[in-house]
Amino acid sequence: MALLFWAALIGIPLIEILVFVKVGGEIGALNTVIITVVTALIGVALIRIQGIGVLMRARATLDRQETPVNEIFEGIFLALAGLFLIIPGFVTDTVGFLLLIPPLRRALAAYMAQRSNFVAANVRQRTQKNSGTVIDGEYEVIDEEATSIENRTNPNPDSPWKKEK
Repeated sequence: MALLFWAALIGIPLIEILVFVKVGGEIGALNTVIITVVTALIGVALIRIQGIGVLMRARATLDRQETPVNEIFEGIFLALAGLFLIIPGFVTDTVGFLLLIPPLRRALAAYMAQRSNFVAANVRQRTQKNSGTVIDGEYEVIDEEATSIENRTNPNPDSPWKKEK
């Protein structure tokens, strides 16, 4: 595993440099840099849009009280796509854009989900609340020592509620 890591760490930049030199020789250095920056910006915008969609689907799956395994893997693949698109280079941009294709990403997520073992921990079942009428209100204690209205001996003469005799 360590050998694979070192091979990727050294191999990917070497391949990117080789492709940069070839493309730069064909279209020019400035155009190569502009294309690299533009692909990074487009990729970040696409990841943002697709990431929100994956989050919404994950939320819907959770609302159905299911484990969002496919959505978790899709999110991982979107994060990898973002990493590949931010790294300057045409090869990594190609891999990043391939991971942004929803059918391909979903197929990879389903493949990974089938080969994974997920266990839901600390899951609470929702219970139906009593669907009776709920009356919501607020109150404020003004003065606990105030005398009650019935016990007053001298009614307010200006009160509109006074009894006419």
